[in-house]
Amino acid sequence: MSRIGKKVVPVPSNVTATINGREIKVKGPKGELSFTVPDKINIEKTDDGIVVTPVDDTKMARSMWGMSRTMISNLVGGVTEGYSQILEIHGVGFRAAMKGKDLQLLIGFSHDVIHQIPDGVEVKVSGAKQEIITVTGIDRQLVGQVSANIRASRPPEPYQGKGIRYQGEYIFRKEGKKK
Repeated sequence: MSRIGKKVVPVPSNVTATINGREIKVKGPKGELSFTVPDKINIEKTDDGIVVTPVDDTKMARSMWGMSRTMISNLVGGVTEGYSQILEIHGVGFRAAMKGKDLQLLIGFSHDVIHQIPDGVEVKVSGAKQEIITVTGIDRQLVGQVSANIRASRPPEPYQGKGIRYQGEYIFRKEGKKK
């Protein structure tokens, strides 16, 4: 039994959720999102909120149960508050800048790394040395994917700690060579 799947997804008063077959659409003050539920899952709207139940007791249905409930919860959270991810750039001379709608990173390569930002995601660069990148949006998966793509352009290395990391991320530091 899924502990997460058993919980009802509460729907605030300023959010409208409509269920059309296998698709659920959630509309709120920040925008509108939708999710198609897998075949092994049933969803229904009650007075308490949205109830997610498995069709049968197979392993596939049980594994999709909690995931589907979490996805619907993320839709409700996205249209009410939105999501954000903060990245920090560490390294001498490393910095970021917005070039139109694209993010330009100067991170120690012979060329500038340019990330094209998709629709639905907003990126801001701040800090005294342009070293803090804030990724915001209403789609949690898209915000996380854009942040991961930015971090992957220069992940933090364990010897000097240079690179792009999430805010609050701990980098295990290694000792260098000994003479």
